[in-house]
Parts: sequence; structure tokens; C-alpha cells
Amino acid sequence: MKKTFILGLTGSIGMGKTTTAEIFRDLSIAVWDADAAVHELYTSDSETIEKIFEIFPECVSSAGVDRNLLSNKLQKNNSLFSEIENIVHPAIREHRLAFIEACNKSKQKLAVVDIPLLFETNANDWLDAVLVVTTDQENQRKRVMSRSGMNEKIFNMISERQMPDHEKKEKADYIIETKSIAHVQFEVQNLIKKLIGSI
Repeated sequence: MKKTFILGLTGSIGMGKTTTAEIFRDLSIAVWDADAAVHELYTSDSETIEKIFEIFPECVSSAGVDRNLLSNKLQKNNSLFSEIENIVHPAIREHRLAFIEACNKSKQKLAVVDIPLLFETNANDWLDAVLVVTTDQENQRKRVMSRSGMNEKIFNMISERQMPDHEKKEKADYIIETKSIAHVQFEVQNLIKKLIGSI
């Protein structure tokens, strides 16, 4: 049986990754979203919630893990990132594998996995190809700073954990500049045709 072609989607904060993922969805391509998977784990996966409660009980309520409280804790002590990653990464991996298995079973020709820290976690080792979305620094900063709750400290903390844009582009199989939604739509359609022959 021919396996689903798994395309990794990544890009630094503010580069247009979420918009690009939505365009793939609009074209009936299955998309797995790492951030959405984390949200699901934090709100409904009892094992993950319990493990985080053991480290940060004040960040957990009856609704699950409060991402804002957790983010504030991590801002104050960056060394705690590795403890959270040791809990979350294995659970995320299982979630992603289940998505890929479902795509193979339903004979999807193409599926996209949206991973912010794709190269940083060596996900490119198991992907069929990687698409990097990018824009210039001025546009990136404008997009990021317009987000609710964003400030320079948070922006810098996130940026420091991400591989520089020029390095991502060097490692990419495909690159899309997110100049406008119309441009991204055109480029995504072309890429889908290149990878699987038709939409």
C-alpha cells in the first residue's frame, strides 16, 4: 500500500505558518497541528495533566493546565523548559503517530504536520519533505507584536528557542514567502500539484 506523503510545515513565529496550514485545510488536505495537540493534552489528557501538576500544581485547575500561568512560570525560570518538554514531547509524538496512521488507513495522498520547532527537534529526519514559510523581519515583528498578550520579552524568549530563519530556509525542501494570502494560496496549490499531481 502506498503511504501518505507527509509534508512538514514550519516557520519562525509570525512567519505565516497558521495561515498556510489553514489554506492546506481549505484544499481538503489533512493537517496535524502541534499547538492544537498540546492544547488537547493540557485540557483532556489526564496523564499529562497529572505529571505537570506534580511540578507546577498552581498551574493546574479542574479545566486542566493553564497555558498562561505555565508560560509565566517558564519566563521566570527557563531551566524548567526541559522538564515540561520531557512530559509533553512523548505524548505529542503518540498523538502525531495516531494522525499519520489514520491518514495511511484512509489512503490520503498527502498530509501536513505543522510543527513550530521542526528542525530544532530533528523532525525532518522522518518527514518526506519540509516546507518553510518566511517573511522579512519587519513584517514578522509587526505581526507578532499585534498579538494579544505579546511583549518584547515573550517575543525574544520564543525567538531564542527557534532556529534562525536563514538556517531554516537552507534546510527546507520548499519555501513560501507569505507576502499575501493570495500569493500563499497560489504557492500552496502549486506545491500540492507538484507533490501528488492534483488537488
